Amino acid sequence: MLTGCMRLFLAAILVVLSAELARAADYQAGTLHIEQPWSRATPKGAATASGYLRITNNGREADRLVAASVEVAKTVQFHITIVEDGVAKMRPLPGVEIPPGQTIEFNPGGSHLMFTGLNGALKQGEKVQGTLTFERAGTVTIDFDVKPVGAQSASPGAHGH
Repeated sequence: MLTGCMRLFLAAILVVLSAELARAADYQAGTLHIEQPWSRATPKGAATASGYLRITNNGREADRLVAASVEVAKTVQFHITIVEDGVAKMRPLPGVEIPPGQTIEFNPGGSHLMFTGLNGALKQGEKVQGTLTFERAGTVTIDFDVKPVGAQSASPGAHGH
């Protein structure tokens, strides 16, 4: 039989393990570490969606994200959101440099991957397979976790309303 303390200890371990399993997967491409790729659920008929993630360059030379794709869209573009005269505007980026020892974040309201020409809605709880192509590290296959419509981060339960 388990004592009360042992039950509490096992429950705590299960909570920690569940949180780790709920976290988006991390990936490695050469010296690049790719963390928590995610997207938001979209309404039926939406033509676009955005992808977010974090890339850390643990190498000694810069690398550059030059292309991306996802199975649910015709194209993926790199965008940055800038504010001009109080108005937020998206601007395309030809690629994204990741300097050595630096981390680049793609997040809501900033740089992001724009999925265009969606062939279906992104549904909360699903995974969307994609690829990232870097000049030095080559191509890596990743999965974007689809979070709720208002999510502001990859963390479970984080919403912005």
